[in-house]
Amino acid sequence: MKIYTKTGDKGTTSLIFGERVSKNDIRVEAYGTCDEANSMIGLGVSFLPDEEWAKDAITVMRKVQTVLFHVGAELATPAGKEVAWKLKEEDVQFLEQTIDRWQEGLKPLKQFILPGGTPAASALHTGRTIARRAERLAVAVEGVNPLVMSYLNRLSDFLFVAARYVNEKMNMNEPVLHEENE
Repeated sequence: MKIYTKTGDKGTTSLIFGERVSKNDIRVEAYGTCDEANSMIGLGVSFLPDEEWAKDAITVMRKVQTVLFHVGAELATPAGKEVAWKLKEEDVQFLEQTIDRWQEGLKPLKQFILPGGTPAASALHTGRTIARRAERLAVAVEGVNPLVMSYLNRLSDFLFVAARYVNEKMNMNEPVLHEENE
């Protein structure tokens, strides 16, 4: 099977169920941005060490990536149609439970932190900002499953905590915001 089809050479693409739309359609922008966030999570995972805590984190991240793939599929589905796999409340709850579990061992925030630290945490912070963009785009998608909005909103919170968790586990101090007059 060839990877290229040439069907998009004129600036259109197919949604799920075959409807053709412009490549700058809001649905395409939204699911493409989910794909971008997913890739950045994968980059973050690639920087994790071969340690027990990281193996658990990788398992969690792979589950999140799989669900995010399905979120993209829901966004790629025209209004009034349904994909076989639907996002569930449990998917949002999984993020919340992981946030709570990982946050237990973190120092309370007393000031703003800057995105950065280890390469893994930096990639997860970047994934967080991409997830926020996906959320902003998904708001404009007609007929989107409301759980998509909840998931994307919680995903950015999850990625923030995940970046902090990774920095903590890898003994990296988080970069902090410095006031200009310091």
